[in-house]
Amino acid sequence: MGLFMNKKVFRLGFSLLMGVWLALGTIIQPAAALTDEQKLISEVWRIVNRTYLDETFNHQNWATVRQKALEKPIKNQEAAYAAIQNMLKSLDDPFTRFLDPEQYRSLQVNTSGELTGVGLQIALDPETGKLEVVAPIAGSPAEKAGIRPRDRIVKIEGVSTENLTLDEAAAKMRGPIGSLVTLLIARDGEAEKELRVMRDRIALNPVVAEMRVTSQGTPIGYLRLNQFNANASMEVAHAITSLEKKGAAAYILDLRNNPGGLLQAGIEIARLWLDSGTIVYTVNRQGIQGSFEAFGPALTSDPLVILVNQGTASASEILAGALQDNGRAQLVGETTFGKGLIQSLFELSDGSGLAVTIAKYETPQHRDINKLGIKPDKVISQEAITREQIGTEADQQYQAAVELLTKNSVVVGLGNRA
Repeated sequence: MGLFMNKKVFRLGFSLLMGVWLALGTIIQPAAALTDEQKLISEVWRIVNRTYLDETFNHQNWATVRQKALEKPIKNQEAAYAAIQNMLKSLDDPFTRFLDPEQYRSLQVNTSGELTGVGLQIALDPETGKLEVVAPIAGSPAEKAGIRPRDRIVKIEGVSTENLTLDEAAAKMRGPIGSLVTLLIARDGEAEKELRVMRDRIALNPVVAEMRVTSQGTPIGYLRLNQFNANASMEVAHAITSLEKKGAAAYILDLRNNPGGLLQAGIEIARLWLDSGTIVYTVNRQGIQGSFEAFGPALTSDPLVILVNQGTASASEILAGALQDNGRAQLVGETTFGKGLIQSLFELSDGSGLAVTIAKYETPQHRDINKLGIKPDKVISQEAITREQIGTEADQQYQAAVELLTKNSVVVGLGNRA
């Protein structure tokens, strides 16, 4: 009887073991048999799952999103890309996006080299979903055609932009030098207008530096920073050093229509102006992630005024907010664009890329800039001016900055802000 019971227990135990093995087999086997296309979808899912700012994933079960993406047959690379885009679309975040290999290479060029196109920085309005201009690149065909920050691009070559991603819209505007692209532009208070813009090579030289002398004889170093690419910090440092040797007694830093770029470049440029202090706080889904500090010495302690407008965005806002909150500079112009989100770029296994919103930033005084922007110390609105009019008598914002710098209270120095 005892022998029979032992056999029965053994059989039962063996049956349970087999059951567990079979159950595990049904889980493990499909994972091991994932196609390359399914692996790419899973790779994207894992990156977003690990790094995305919103821990609710737009109030949805992110594991279920993965399951739905993989349950349909993925026949080829194009189908995998479409599945990834649908998966990311559920986050309702235009800045978290998939980049095919060509788009990924193009984005890398935008921050480090040059490109051929019309020279526009664009974004999707998070509330309306419409494609809008952050800023035209200085000297670009788009700027010469009269395109302004906040303009909406309704059509590209007759194709509605309503369902285009940022990268699809950018790709349609890029093209060979000398070729034309037709844009339908909408602007508040005006009728839609069609513009034919000739594509050209877009130089990404980020800095313009000049010595100016006011009517009162004050030597002012004028710096215009067009974007935050890999060369920006070094170029600004060289410009400040050169202007200091020429005897600059004060500075104007022009960030108008600067759409941003590399976060690190904005931080490094802030350090050029600050002896100490917090530059920016980054906040991820767990809360305060960290801060970036200035450790000095600054290249100059001369008074500084920063020019900003509606096209001042992202890294430009980090720099302006850091110097304003630390009492290092006064801001003149218009409330800035209000992009306070930080994206990280990931290269995927097939050469494509993934931009993911990983954090938001706050100024040293913990101001949240996203969708709010930074309000200048002195608000000066003006109609659009041509590139040739920047820094002239026609430039009311520039003239207001000069006036501030010639006042004794500013030239003596700026105290900490309350």
